[in-house]
Amino acid sequence: MTKKSKFTIKDKEFELPLLDGSIGPSVIDVTKLYSDSSFFTYDPGFTSTASCKSSITYIDGDKGECYYRGYPMDIMAEKSNFLEVVYLLWQGQLPNKKQWDEFSNVIKNHTMVHEQMQTFFNGFRRASHPMAITVACVAALSAFYPDSTNVNDLDQRVISARRMIAKVPTLAAMAYKYSIGQPFIYPDNELNYTENFLKMCFAVPAEKYRVNKIFAKALDKIFILHADHEQNASTSTVRLAASSGVNPFASISTGFTSLWGPLHGGANEAALNMLKEIGDVKNINKYIDKAKDKNDPFRLMGFGHRVYKNYDPRAKVMQKTCHEVLEVLGRTDDKLLEVAKELEKIALNDKYFVEKKLYPNIDFYSGITLSAMGFPSSMFTVLFAIARTAGWLAHWKEMCLDPKNKIGRPRQLYIGEKPREFQPLNKR
Repeated sequence: MTKKSKFTIKDKEFELPLLDGSIGPSVIDVTKLYSDSSFFTYDPGFTSTASCKSSITYIDGDKGECYYRGYPMDIMAEKSNFLEVVYLLWQGQLPNKKQWDEFSNVIKNHTMVHEQMQTFFNGFRRASHPMAITVACVAALSAFYPDSTNVNDLDQRVISARRMIAKVPTLAAMAYKYSIGQPFIYPDNELNYTENFLKMCFAVPAEKYRVNKIFAKALDKIFILHADHEQNASTSTVRLAASSGVNPFASISTGFTSLWGPLHGGANEAALNMLKEIGDVKNINKYIDKAKDKNDPFRLMGFGHRVYKNYDPRAKVMQKTCHEVLEVLGRTDDKLLEVAKELEKIALNDKYFVEKKLYPNIDFYSGITLSAMGFPSSMFTVLFAIARTAGWLAHWKEMCLDPKNKIGRPRQLYIGEKPREFQPLNKR
């Protein structure tokens, strides 16, 4: 028997279905609210609205937990690898040996991009931001691979998804190389996913490149930690765009666009810039005071989270990974890390931060880690997007298979002018 939620609007009582998830809070199904009552809900930022049913990722913000298909995300980061997580998000289960061999080999065999893409790159200014180039190139894949753009064809959906997982790192590396004026490096199928990406970014034709295994493992963890995160801004954007039936390459490119915002994927770059601004441990108290001052525009970046009201589980993994990378480089006394560690200590003990639940999040450490590995801050969001492509594709597939899927059309609370009479120009 369907559970009901009763409520009253203007002395009239209504009943709406109450839906239970496998875990987490129940929700009130307001699908028929407008037809039954002539009212609809108002929820800026959709903070209290579920836009879909999903079985991909679950976050318990109060406990500081995140699960990929039921597996703790931080455990996956420690024990799995990014491509295995991609498979998990897409298929719903971890692969067996046969499935893994088939999937990983297919991804390797799709890493090359159409040679004509190089001409496409030449249309950008040499100093263009790598994210600007990558956004355009991902959307352009629909022009280069029109044979897999039919969203109603199951086989084409699989092909397009695998192409994007394989080719997005290649395009991202090309965008980076183009922005610094270096030649493109072709993919190397002898390397794994992250090793190959590092080589495409940092190898040069004049020298033999050796992959730093610690860096590769660290980047793989970063990719896993960013692979998906429920219905965030970029994922919701991908779903909304895809609801119109647009081809998958165009749909996923909207995720890149949304992610580029400093309040979303650009937060780790902002956190690194903040640590650089503070500069030294001795300056921390001054900046803490500035952060507490409501009239001061300075804000501590990398603290707090829209969802997590406890310690971000991804931050714990990133802290350890950051130390491992800096140790390899012989930079355990890194000034930025010293500032970060002291800020973290204050945030976990200072009454102001504790009461507001401003715990360090993943962006707090990922910027330091990526910078130490040699990536400029302009590449941080691009790296985030490579990882999140896995989640976007999983949500895109889920939406395509949902029999209740319909084109997105949010309501609005209109606050403009009431109907009025048009006046000719000479009477205004």
